[in-house]
Amino acid sequence: MKVSSGLAPANGIHIAYETYGDPADTPMLLVMGLGAQLIAWPIDMVHAFADRGFFVVRYDNRDVGLSTKLADVSSDFLATFMHAASGDPVTVAYRLSDMAADGIALLDYLGIASAHVLGASMGGMIAQTMAIEYPTRVRTLTSMMSTTGEPEVGAPTAEALAVLLRTEPTTRQEVIDAHVEGSRVIGSPAFFDEAVVRTRAAAAYDRCYHPAGVMRQLLAIALSPSRAEGLAQLNVPTLVIHGDLDPLISVSGGERTAELIPGARLIVIEGMGHGIPLPFVPQVVEAVTALASRTCG
Repeated sequence: MKVSSGLAPANGIHIAYETYGDPADTPMLLVMGLGAQLIAWPIDMVHAFADRGFFVVRYDNRDVGLSTKLADVSSDFLATFMHAASGDPVTVAYRLSDMAADGIALLDYLGIASAHVLGASMGGMIAQTMAIEYPTRVRTLTSMMSTTGEPEVGAPTAEALAVLLRTEPTTRQEVIDAHVEGSRVIGSPAFFDEAVVRTRAAAAYDRCYHPAGVMRQLLAIALSPSRAEGLAQLNVPTLVIHGDLDPLISVSGGERTAELIPGARLIVIEGMGHGIPLPFVPQVVEAVTALASRTCG
């Protein structure tokens, strides 16, 4: 399998990316979630898509991994959010629309006119925004463990919210331990594998640890408008995947997404929390592949 990587000038910044498979094959863009780097996509999933004839592109969102960091802009989430909630004017580095434009600019750089787009968590929000704002660039939309931006759906449990807003640890070991404990809270209880999570956390830390970027991404989510109206107007073949045990974005977020998008199919996976354990990869791959096969290319 052909694998390549690079740093693409995109939307005024640089986006780190990897591609898998033949560029002549059907393109698929994978968009990852809050604070997660491109390596958060299970490599078994990436290979499975490539083996099914997709040219797979995965990338680091701005402010994480090897992509551009917005280090000159405040990342104080609580203070900024409280000011916004009080009606005060606030300045944020970017919103979800900017992050969607990053992915579209990456497609431009790679010479891809349109792609099947799969987004997970915040990546699902970005993928939804791509479909709303750039409908001709999205062949199919798969929104996974995500929500609509409406505050009444997809709310986290108190325990999951505590994971999201915890004080960032400082040492490498503390960061890895915190990631493991957070995964215990938000992951799939019957499929939690500490050794796998610990290995992935170490790889992410060693590749790039940038907690300020996570807070700026969280602000982008919190201060972006609801996508409900735009989702209701979509004319894009859509699949919505959600775990019934997701404590970070409750299943109501996925249900509402599927309710809004005309013709969307909803798959609720029993026993899945917020994450993609390896036992669920084949089901996800088959469902996304089936969606793509029903479209023209």
